[in-house]
Amino acid sequence: MDLPANLIVFQGDNAQGKTNLLEAMYMLATAKSHRAVTDRELVNWSCLDSDITAARVTAQIETKSGDIKVEIAVIVTQSNDGPQFQKKIKVNGIPRRSIDIVGQMAAVLFTSHDIELIYGAPSKRRRSLDMANSQVDSKYLQALQRYSKVLLQRNHLLKLIAERRADEGQLEFWDGELVRHGSVIIEQRTQLIAELNRLAPPIHSSISSGENLQINYLPSVDVASFRKRLQEVRKREIAQRMSVVGPHRDDMSFTINGNDVNTYGSRGQQRTAALSLKLAEASYLRDKINDEPIILLDDVLSELDSTRRHQLLEAVSSYNQVVITTTDIDYFEPGFLENAARFKVSDGTVVPMR
Repeated sequence: MDLPANLIVFQGDNAQGKTNLLEAMYMLATAKSHRAVTDRELVNWSCLDSDITAARVTAQIETKSGDIKVEIAVIVTQSNDGPQFQKKIKVNGIPRRSIDIVGQMAAVLFTSHDIELIYGAPSKRRRSLDMANSQVDSKYLQALQRYSKVLLQRNHLLKLIAERRADEGQLEFWDGELVRHGSVIIEQRTQLIAELNRLAPPIHSSISSGENLQINYLPSVDVASFRKRLQEVRKREIAQRMSVVGPHRDDMSFTINGNDVNTYGSRGQQRTAALSLKLAEASYLRDKINDEPIILLDDVLSELDSTRRHQLLEAVSSYNQVVITTTDIDYFEPGFLENAARFKVSDGTVVPMR
């Protein structure tokens, strides 16, 4: 097996801080945590009594286009409404927006919870698509951010209309904005899934004894009929006081040999499908950004049998930087760790191992 040029292994028991390390690395790539929904969740509650930098991550990143320094800090300030959280981002010491940091360092994160991409809520699958697309195209991220704001305003207007405090005609403008930004999202999700469908099946076949994986995009509406569909569901939307059509309602499904994996797949098949999806995402990012994404594997080896562990380690060995956390070093095959940088993580402290 070819060893990656930069393999880093963090070993330690559960609840020692290994996942926090990978969370910080992923946040530097995407400006978001893979676990936290809000910035508040990134902050230790002991920091809420004073105005301080409550959370901060920095990195010196080497790319083909040059070296950059990235810093993300979450500042807590006190107000009459309680603690307020503000995210501040710098690139090479200059204040930037979140949109400016995404794509500076591409990363693919695979965790033991990613099996939920197969059977979990649709929002998890949409988030996965959005993270991949945002890292390769800033226009997609812009459309996503604008769509979220339009959706919020439109839903507020639907509530006012339902309460007879606004006129239905006001929806025309917001319908246009929803279609304009939503169409960008739908089109690029369609393109991404087409690429994943090209990349994932051979990966899945190699680690599943020849099973055929297919990924299906399930948009709630197509671009051509988006505006018309909004007209058709208007009364329903007013009654429900929410937008029921658009990419915020999209989903994906996975089939193996023609059978829906969520309904008919075994736990092992679901896990293999999730693994194949993530490896396909890594390959997609490498092709699109013309650089190497960082591969982050958070305690996934324990969830795989020996065959799948071998296939995973062999697949990631072609990437320039791979970071793996594990509770047990015996999950690695003999020889794989010979050129690895190894660290012990205990109670939040990282110590080099010899």
